[in-house]
Amino acid sequence: MDSHKNQIKDREMTVQNAKSKLIELVNVGKTFHTTAGNFTALKDVNMKIGEGEFLSITGKSGSGKTTLINVLTGIDNPTKGEIFVSGTPIHNLNEGQMAKWRGATIGIVFQFFQILPTLTVKENVMLPMSLANLYSVPERHDRAMGLLDQVGLADHAYKFPSKLSGGQQQRAAIARALANDPPIIASDEPTGNLDSQSAEKVMRLFGKLVSQGKTILMVTHDKELAAQANRTIKIVDGEITNP
Repeated sequence: MDSHKNQIKDREMTVQNAKSKLIELVNVGKTFHTTAGNFTALKDVNMKIGEGEFLSITGKSGSGKTTLINVLTGIDNPTKGEIFVSGTPIHNLNEGQMAKWRGATIGIVFQFFQILPTLTVKENVMLPMSLANLYSVPERHDRAMGLLDQVGLADHAYKFPSKLSGGQQQRAAIARALANDPPIIASDEPTGNLDSQSAEKVMRLFGKLVSQGKTILMVTHDKELAAQANRTIKIVDGEITNP
């Protein structure tokens, strides 16, 4: 009887693990060809990331952490190996397919914000919806205002980015990353140019998004910030030391 119960439990755990697995990398490598010679940034990386996970990626400068986030988001193609996101083999997508997939699946938050200076904050948030041709124009307006309210910037919707502090611009960038309701948010040193108070607000916002079911991948060199994630992986010379 106990053996039968254990078998049922094992099957239930297998089903749950299959359901929760969102991203899988299989023997992923990335080599850059430069005038100085070849440089291998990632070496046979194998890892799995679950739905609703807050993962921090740490490592020294040049260790390969930014390259890892770039291949995970389709910004770079791996030289070898396979990458699956919700079962989609993104390593096989062509440029057009990749752009469409990324627009619906990934929200990216950069260290230097990359908010367009000639657009208002609200227009910046609406832009991904327009590019992906999602939602009607009134829905885009309502959705943008709702997202700005979520990040505490509704009162700044009609301002230009130059009128916002660095922390406010980063929160606007997070609202923009959420525009198309992607399941994954990827961020590369999102607090690198922020003061400690602004960084804390961004981390609290990330925690809130994870509680809502988003999966967050965050590159950071800050050990204290990394410790706030559910799981931390460390990259050394292109290899993950604790997958």
